[in-house]
Amino acid sequence: MKKIGPHVSASGGVQNAPVNAMAVGASAFALFTKNQRQWFSTPLQQNEIEQFKARVAESGIEARYILPHDSYLINLGSPDTEGLEKSRRSFIDEMERCGQLGLTMLNFHPGSHLKQISPEVCMDRVAESINMALDRTTGVTAVIENTAGQGSNIGFAFWQIKRIIDGVNDKSRVGVCIDTCHTYTAGYDLKNDYGSVWEEFDREIGMHYLRAVHLNDSKKELGSRVDRHDSIGKGFLGMDFFRRIMQDPALDDIPFILETPDESLWAEEIALLHSLEIN
Repeated sequence: MKKIGPHVSASGGVQNAPVNAMAVGASAFALFTKNQRQWFSTPLQQNEIEQFKARVAESGIEARYILPHDSYLINLGSPDTEGLEKSRRSFIDEMERCGQLGLTMLNFHPGSHLKQISPEVCMDRVAESINMALDRTTGVTAVIENTAGQGSNIGFAFWQIKRIIDGVNDKSRVGVCIDTCHTYTAGYDLKNDYGSVWEEFDREIGMHYLRAVHLNDSKKELGSRVDRHDSIGKGFLGMDFFRRIMQDPALDDIPFILETPDESLWAEEIALLHSLEIN
């Protein structure tokens, strides 16, 4: 069975995230290891770290199925010197926090050129930022999430992600998270050309780089370049798509993370998705 769970709250401390995941029947989960609206937070305390690890062990969820997400403020391709420096320091801090918690990945949006530099220069800055973070940390993989391409965000096209990866020195510690909503609204028709999209991903990037999937339906249509998640089966992707992805053996053994908007449906959505594996 595939490993599925939502991006859960870590309110009150990271040690609460595994508890929240267990409450909805998750076998995977995502979290913020600090306040996502702040550049830096108070360092993790030893008791928080120990409680987190103990509760993860109690949950039975392996670290490889836990996908932390970095702060929304971070822009590793920023055209602004001060903003770039702050983003890099914050990202390294988040990589270190993941390591302290015994986690193996950090998911992040690649960045935005803010219409001040070319997309290509922005991508190269992201790669340079990743290299800096990997040089200063150990054991944690930087996982690039594809974007919808809203505004001046990069990373919506597979070739853009490939360019970033090409610039990373230690390719054993870089990976990709595919968000199904972002993929669809970026113009890749997962609904009608499911197989072709994954073939293009493999051709452009390589399936061996796939570390996780953000499993979301879309409130916006194909190619709209708008990032608006919907609940499972209630958007433009539809239930047939979710049945197909749940039954795809090529995507076994990686975390499937729900970022669907109605958390009251998470337990129901997890059960529904598991039912699609066998129906």
